[in-house]
Amino acid sequence: MIYFYVGIGGMIGASLRFLIGEWLKNPDQWFPYSTLTVNLTGSFFLAWFTMGIVEKFSLSPKWKAALGTGLVGSYTTFSTLSMDAVSLYERGDMILSLLYIAISIFGGLAFSMLGFTLGKRRAA
Repeated sequence: MIYFYVGIGGMIGASLRFLIGEWLKNPDQWFPYSTLTVNLTGSFFLAWFTMGIVEKFSLSPKWKAALGTGLVGSYTTFSTLSMDAVSLYERGDMILSLLYIAISIFGGLAFSMLGFTLGKRRAA
């Protein structure tokens, strides 16, 4: 039965991912803003959810899986990050590719830390 919860969360997360991609789509786009946006907000949300919602409300394993694995897991995308970085490199933008990787990793860590901190405050 837990698969059902993960599937519903995954459907919502993937739909959100697609909608944000469409919203930030630009035909002259020189930088993968949509992937960066979903990965940074997903890093924040997962940490905030784990520390704030799970701790405060003692969610069941079904809901933890639905929101964490299903929703956030399908919302964020490491494979697209990798593909975007390779595409920037192949286009001849090695510096931009490295910058994108650095922003994604360190930004993700910073957003996770922010979500973790705010989540702990909420749970207290």
